[in-house]
Amino acid sequence: MSGLDLLAPDRRALFIGGRWREAASGKRFSVLDPADGSTLTDVADGGAEDALAALAAAAGAQADWARTAPRDRGEILRRAFELVVERADDFAELVSLEMGKTLAEAKGEVLYGAEFLRWFSEEAVRVHGRWMQAPAGGSRLLTVRKPVGPCLFITPWNFPLAMGTRKIGPAVAAGCTMIVKPAELTPLSMLALAGVMQEAGLPDGVLNVVTTHHSAVLSETLMADRRLRKVSFTGSTTVGKVLVRQSAGELQRMSMELGGNAPFIVFDDADVDAAVDGAMIAKMRNMGEACTAANRFLVQEGVATLFAEKLAARMGALTVGRGQDAGVDVGPLIDAKAVESVQKLVNDAVVEGARIVVGGSAPEGPGTFFQPTVLLDVPSEAEINVQEIFGPVAPITVFTTEEEAVARANATEYGLSSYVYTRDLARAIRMAETLEYGMVGINTGLVSNAAAPFGGVKHSGFGREGGFEGIEEYLDTTYVAIPVS
Repeated sequence: MSGLDLLAPDRRALFIGGRWREAASGKRFSVLDPADGSTLTDVADGGAEDALAALAAAAGAQADWARTAPRDRGEILRRAFELVVERADDFAELVSLEMGKTLAEAKGEVLYGAEFLRWFSEEAVRVHGRWMQAPAGGSRLLTVRKPVGPCLFITPWNFPLAMGTRKIGPAVAAGCTMIVKPAELTPLSMLALAGVMQEAGLPDGVLNVVTTHHSAVLSETLMADRRLRKVSFTGSTTVGKVLVRQSAGELQRMSMELGGNAPFIVFDDADVDAAVDGAMIAKMRNMGEACTAANRFLVQEGVATLFAEKLAARMGALTVGRGQDAGVDVGPLIDAKAVESVQKLVNDAVVEGARIVVGGSAPEGPGTFFQPTVLLDVPSEAEINVQEIFGPVAPITVFTTEEEAVARANATEYGLSSYVYTRDLARAIRMAETLEYGMVGINTGLVSNAAAPFGGVKHSGFGREGGFEGIEEYLDTTYVAIPVS
């Protein structure tokens, strides 16, 4: 079996009510390989009518699914976890083909994504209420946790499998039904996952997948319907704000995992080699196309030149090419617009005084590639320190004091992830407490973990995915008063 074999031709369609079907309009759209722009396949192009059919299926299945025993829900997730792991190489090839990342990175995503299925298979049986005596006596206070109801999940293109499992896992565990709208650039992995969930025993209508070339039509249609009770979105802050405004009509519960501008702070007392290792992970995971990617490198003046030289040596040694080819370290960016955006940020930084240590441009030839790049002496106010880069570029800005580092790190509307390298334990604690971010990595370049609460503050959104907190997003609380005297 190969990656595309996970998705038989008749399953490159909409998945509604446990059945594969074409869009009501009969239209389809192409899915392209970002390495060369060729067409991988095409999928059904769903519209408003299909969205409402999916919501009807989810709403119709909600009551029975909510009554399903938690252990049974957990066992379905466990079987799905095992199936994804068993087919990890094939899933990795599919992710690599549609998104561009290397096979090694794609397999890492698949195994990371599978962990959410395993984690929430274990959390399904640990949903607790409470029982207490009223302070004044005479009655008892009981709280009951209930599934919030049908959900809409809108997932991004950069982690086409893992961003789905991170939402599907807790929803299934909590007893919610759902409609998933995968990114139009990378819909194949989610369709393949729908097949696996069905194979694992998920009842018809619990999970529905609608691929579409018209995302706004689908979200507007569904969010105007009172049957939809929850929306979880991973993507840009701009789109997230639109969805939050749309949710006001029916007051849907919202989880927003939005943009980032992660600082990577290296102090003079840091282990520079360890910091470079961490930087390679924090910057180059997914070619830099990650909301958690290190976006700004704030390096204290005593080690700035050494850090830049060592990081440039590592970045310059990376091999750029097609993600499925042997020996390739860095795949293509998602599309030509991404390359243009990254190039403009680099050019503007150079005009403002930054100097290129390595890289700096897109290589010649077909495909949407960009050279791994290190910039030094980047002004703190440069646009590349303000905008999310979403590419393999590391801009280094030098700082003098800890207070300056904190001020610069917090001088952004975003607050998702941050990274700090220091040998000083007291400083590490101070940084964790003063950085305005939902996640802080101390002497590590990787913060994502299925057992940890993932999410941000400020314009990076609200709500948490993963960890014990992840299932809370899909539960409502009912308070029951019981007089006893």
